[in-house]
Amino acid sequence: MKLISRIMERMIAFSEGNIHDIDHLLRVWSYARTIGELEGLDADTLLILEAAAIVHDIACPLCRQKYGNTNGKYQEAEGAPMAAAFLADSGLAEAQIARVAFLVGHHHTFAGIDGADWQILVEADYIANATENGYSPANAANFVGKIFRTRAGRRLAGEILGCQSAASE
Repeated sequence: MKLISRIMERMIAFSEGNIHDIDHLLRVWSYARTIGELEGLDADTLLILEAAAIVHDIACPLCRQKYGNTNGKYQEAEGAPMAAAFLADSGLAEAQIARVAFLVGHHHTFAGIDGADWQILVEADYIANATENGYSPANAANFVGKIFRTRAGRRLAGEILGCQSAASE
């Protein structure tokens, strides 16, 4: 889809050559798209999910500068308005932008998940973070068992993170 490709291109440019940030957004987007397609999301929900996955960490550079770290709560607070502004001229409808901003503002919040897009974004970001940061299979199994709800996310986590028992629940 050209719209997603344009958002991706703009976000890569926004990352100003920070390979870690670019690699992370590509991984989260890839996992989110894969889980979303395997779970049979409708086209609009998948579009929102993909856009959110691309921009979910838009606030990381600001957080590093302002707070000295990328704490998830800082990312959520700073990221939602940044994502809305970033996507304002993207071609997404206002309601889609509002949902993406909401997801960016909640991608480290695991309580109250109200939609497949939010659930899958949390799962995709966790898989990417776990592989990047070397989470143990026991840690991954615990998180997957408590937080993951999609069958596809559990299967991917099992294969990627080595937490097979959680993946088969």
